Amino acid sequence: MAFFFSRDTKVFMEWSEDGTSNNMALYEIPVLDGFSFSQGTNTSEVTLSEAATSAGATKRGRAMFTDSFAPAEWSFGTYMRPTVSGSNAKYVSGDHADAGGHFAVEGPLWSAMSANTYDRACAGDAFGDTAKQEFNFANSNNVTLGAFNMYFVLGAAKDTATTEYLTGVDDVTVYKLANCSVGSASIDFDIEGIAQIGWAGNGQSIQELNTALNTAASGTTAKGLIREGVDTTSNFIRQKLTDLSISFDVSETTGTLGALDSNSNADQAYAITLTGGNITIENNLTYLTPETLGQVNLPLGHVMGTRSVSGNFTCYLNDAANSSLDLFERLQESRGVITNAFGLTFGIGGSGGTPRCNVQVAKAHLELPSHSFEDVVSVDVAFHGLPGDLSATDATATNEVKVTYVGA
Repeated sequence: MAFFFSRDTKVFMEWSEDGTSNNMALYEIPVLDGFSFSQGTNTSEVTLSEAATSAGATKRGRAMFTDSFAPAEWSFGTYMRPTVSGSNAKYVSGDHADAGGHFAVEGPLWSAMSANTYDRACAGDAFGDTAKQEFNFANSNNVTLGAFNMYFVLGAAKDTATTEYLTGVDDVTVYKLANCSVGSASIDFDIEGIAQIGWAGNGQSIQELNTALNTAASGTTAKGLIREGVDTTSNFIRQKLTDLSISFDVSETTGTLGALDSNSNADQAYAITLTGGNITIENNLTYLTPETLGQVNLPLGHVMGTRSVSGNFTCYLNDAANSSLDLFERLQESRGVITNAFGLTFGIGGSGGTPRCNVQVAKAHLELPSHSFEDVVSVDVAFHGLPGDLSATDATATNEVKVTYVGA
């Protein structure tokens, strides 16, 4: 009998460059402690309720029926790992992008969250990009987005055959989560730590894989295993280097500007130094499941709900010109503003250093800051990323957020 330890687990994502099997690859996704996956059932209960017989007896039983399987749920954390590809062309010897191209080890997850293929996610460009570094959500206004298979290989770190994982061999068990979708990505700013993303999503089903998961060059997928940057130690981002650029956007603000018009009807920059914060992107997935009587139904697939970009940032309260105190006062006093608009650019790892990741929210509506009275007084500002246009096809209909990786 063998026990399974979470630290021996490896996770793989089966995902296509252009939606065809010819360009399907198996990406290794290094995950952190605390990952999970599960699937429940939807049931119906039938109960009896009747009066007593002449003998004083009554029926009090119940029956249970399994109606359907609920969508599978999965979640895990990854580090943010911007990387520059080596000298090989993409897919050659497991390389991720073309020679010298920038990419992220966790990039396949961003691409599945923002488009239905990898190439459409990378700045919306056509198949054949040399770089896989920018995810601007330009092709995210679709009913469905990326659907991929995910494999959790329990005991993989102890397996002697590293190019093939087979359930029951070398104390390995492989679980396949079929037709997965990314529901949310959450970036937390712990300035004393390493930049991380919390991922969560759903899938159609969980099953134990009864065939081998081949991770060789000519393995389970046409392009084999992609794991470039996985063993590199120079592609982690230090959070304490993170900076934030804020600019009040006069042209996108509606209502009477009031105190926010501090620069004579021109945009105004604010100098804010972060002490913490969060950015969360939600797809608000819904999985459709039929309700046929007399059989156990499985989820058919997902549809997209409202795309939501939100978060908060914290900083010390200080009275320097155009800093946190001025921002708080102007927001508080501009009571005629209906929708305020601020451009936010989070330089995770620093705006000019490498490796780094820039997260740009072009139009953010800020809520009133709230004070936190500790040893040093600080403020917490919640924000909501909004599109420039609510049209389904306008170029600014998907510009709530843009994520750009720059490797070292």
